[in-house]
Amino acid sequence: MRITSTLFLVLLSALVMGLASCSDKKEEWVATEPVSDYLPLAVGKYITYRVDSLVPNVLFNATLDIHSYQIKHVVDAEVTDNLGRPSYRIFRFKRNADGSGPWETAGSYFITPLTNQVELVETNLRYIKLREPIREGFSWRGNAYLPVSPFQALGYNMTVANSMGTWDYTYDLFEPITQINGQTYNDVWTVEQADEGTGDPSQSPDIFANRARGVEKYARNIGLVYRQLILWEYEVGQTQPASFTGFGITMWMIDHN
Repeated sequence: MRITSTLFLVLLSALVMGLASCSDKKEEWVATEPVSDYLPLAVGKYITYRVDSLVPNVLFNATLDIHSYQIKHVVDAEVTDNLGRPSYRIFRFKRNADGSGPWETAGSYFITPLTNQVELVETNLRYIKLREPIREGFSWRGNAYLPVSPFQALGYNMTVANSMGTWDYTYDLFEPITQINGQTYNDVWTVEQADEGTGDPSQSPDIFANRARGVEKYARNIGLVYRQLILWEYEVGQTQPASFTGFGITMWMIDHN
């Protein structure tokens, strides 16, 4: 079979482009970082956060109130999770927003570092917080293990939370240096989770509204430095006054070791 010079050049070009493509992919993969760089775990490590918690007004649920405090997350011990995998138990402690008063226990959760991802389990809810490869635009279903109504057991039965299992966690932005509430950080990845909703009770108090917002920021060699999770619904009934259900939390790091 004879190969003309033109055909030979076409085949040669295709081969070179293919090799270049493979080379680019290899370099791109090698350049990615391990998730452990952005969620380091060791017994005794702690991070303290300032927290603004959004909750419905305790009397009428007609407004959303903000309660502020400090939370310290302490890596307590290496344990084994319910699937037999090496894990870390994290204790939480809570005190006043101004840092006064003693620390009081405020629950616990577990973090399981795997080969290419990090899982977190809290109140029997399992999340995939970080996943490799760490590169801009990469996404994964971080809430894939959640049930349809994940917070029903906690008293929140919101349709806005029913779609959490389909949220795409995405490495949206890498910042070599950034500031968050006066703190400066190096090498920070933003993980976008959700930003959706309908209506605005402050503008249209007679119309149904909801809000779902999730975003986290991780700094190299520190861990989680910022988090916002907002999930609420505003119901308007014909026989009952309008009311909110749901919660929100905004937290940012103020201290760590």
